[in-house]
Amino acid sequence: MRYVTTRSLLSPERGGTPPASVSLKTAMLEGLAPDGGLYVPESIELWREAEIARLPERTLTEIAYRALRPYTRPELDATIFEAVVAEALNFPIPLVEVEPGIYALELFHGPTLAFKDVGARTMARLMASLDSGDQPLTVLAATSGDTGSAVAHAFHGVPHTRVVVLYPDGRVSPSQEAQLTMFNSEDGNVRAYAVDGSFDDCHRLTKEAFANGDVRREVRLTSANSVNIGRLLPQMVYYFHAVAQAAKLRPGAEIHVCTPSGNFGNLTAGLIAKRAGLPIAHFVAATNVNDVVPAYLESGLFEPRASVQTIANAMDVGHPSNFERMRWLYHDDLQAMRADIDGCRRTDDEVRTTIRRVYEERGYLLDPHSAIGYMGIKAHLNGWQAGQAGLRGKDRIGIFLATAHPAKFSEVVEPVLGRPIEIPAALAEAVARPRHVLKINASFEAVRRTLTT
Repeated sequence: MRYVTTRSLLSPERGGTPPASVSLKTAMLEGLAPDGGLYVPESIELWREAEIARLPERTLTEIAYRALRPYTRPELDATIFEAVVAEALNFPIPLVEVEPGIYALELFHGPTLAFKDVGARTMARLMASLDSGDQPLTVLAATSGDTGSAVAHAFHGVPHTRVVVLYPDGRVSPSQEAQLTMFNSEDGNVRAYAVDGSFDDCHRLTKEAFANGDVRREVRLTSANSVNIGRLLPQMVYYFHAVAQAAKLRPGAEIHVCTPSGNFGNLTAGLIAKRAGLPIAHFVAATNVNDVVPAYLESGLFEPRASVQTIANAMDVGHPSNFERMRWLYHDDLQAMRADIDGCRRTDDEVRTTIRRVYEERGYLLDPHSAIGYMGIKAHLNGWQAGQAGLRGKDRIGIFLATAHPAKFSEVVEPVLGRPIEIPAALAEAVARPRHVLKINASFEAVRRTLTT
């Protein structure tokens, strides 16, 4: 498998010249392509119908191996890659019924209690297996909440690597900051910096660093955001795993999926899985009020803007970088994208109301992001049912991605419920540690100093 950049947006069938391609190792280590685009696979291998039919018989790691193996050949030995997925995905990802016909895919059972563990842990082990460079590798990531802690945990203690995480000061939850800063120390290989600005500032600063020739010559730099193909592709795995579980619970049901979305890497991975043959009938891109992609699906205009702070802070993104991969996947065809994806947006008040109602009526506790996913799939199924009169007898189910444990947002959830909630041991340990917060301003020079000293 080879990798190309989204910026060409050319393909032989459209009369263009195939762009230059690179290896998986190069794509992962460069992070961003030299032209500023994002790396994407040169092709997407289609699963055979018989393989899809056997999904319910497969374990999570067996599914991960099959889903990702085409993208690692021939660079990574099969035995080594099998060990990578077994070590990375050593926690469950259950599909849990919340109410009749609606299921939560719980992605928060990893070490940092968020879906980012899947991509970050797999990426860290892929990099360690592929990279044999003598110069230490510096992993630079911007985070609106959960990416940074997942990346920090995944790379902590990995030889010949160091990690620099940028997060917006005062715009992550206390629990998220505790997990972000728990590895800050003089002799550790992980540093998290609170930037005086928004997530969009953090993201801009990482892009400036990657585009700066002097920095790239001085530091062997790579990314760990979902702009990195090594972070994005592993997220396909849990879509296949969700369908496998759904097929056992509701054989023959048509599957619709809602993905709470901020930077849109999570949704892009699901769309690639669908392109590979995964039988998902439709996706919902659910956002908070930072809704540039739902707005694009409505108007056809992509208009990035400054992000607005919400209680679903991991989705506070005003310029989602992975939208470029979505455009590539659909050859910039708005109607084709609309055929697969609906968009929706939800407010903080709706999130609070939904957390309370679902807990009182169903006994299921949602974090703010998962609440947006739940609202998105419920509204979609209701609208789909009303708009598809000829299909009303068809069995269909909705799955929303539960992307974080509610305890990571206890400052939101507890006032809504009017009582404390149980804190998992791993999070309680992080919160109890002395917090060593490193602050920098939102300037490129400040970031450059953290990278080169």
